[in-house]
This record gives sequence, C-alpha cells and structure tokens, in this order.
Amino acid sequence: MSAQYVCDTGDLEPGEAMRVDIEDADGRPVPVSVVRDNDGQYHAISDTCSHGQVSLSDGEVEDGAIECWLHGSSFDLRTGKPLSLPATQPVPVYPVTVQGDSVLVDVTTTVAATA
Repeated sequence: MSAQYVCDTGDLEPGEAMRVDIEDADGRPVPVSVVRDNDGQYHAISDTCSHGQVSLSDGEVEDGAIECWLHGSSFDLRTGKPLSLPATQPVPVYPVTVQGDSVLVDVTTTVAATA
C-alpha cells in the first residue's frame, strides 16, 4: 500500500492539527493526527495518546511537538517520543508526502523507531 490522500495543504494553518482515519493494508481504520507545525512542515503521528487514550489532534502544537489536552504529555512530531510525563511510551509516526496541494500519508510503515 502506498501513501493516501488526507487533506489539501490549505486545510491546516501553521500550528494546527486534524484527525483523519486512514485505512491500513487490511482495510482497518488507523486514527492519525495530521499536523502542520509552526514552521509550515507537515507531520503524521498516531492520534491516540499512549497515556490517556485520547485524541492528540485536540491538543496544542508548539516547538515541534503536540501536547495531549488531557494530562499534558507532549510528543515529538518527528520521532513520536514522549517529551513530558505522564506518558512514557512513544506513539507511531508515519511518512508524509506533499504533492502539489495534496498531503499524503502512508500508515503501512513508520518513519522513526517508537520503542
């Protein structure tokens, strides 16, 4: 499976995130937070916090990280590693491709070790 269309580049302002469900190779939905950081770069990270099991796309985006709104854990957008407690487990990060005005995400692989 290859990258799938998730949104247009104009759908997110810098510092914004949105949740999308992307089908994996078996047709199951994978919740993904598509993030445009403050520098304008696009990222795709699991939308489920590894600590509180809530949607990360509802959190704040700042300094290359997304913060979980429930307990305040932050995750690095490039690696998925937790940057603050109470989360101790990383979340998956997926490859993003921008083609013209389209943002594409591939959930069949991760871009960083998450262990």
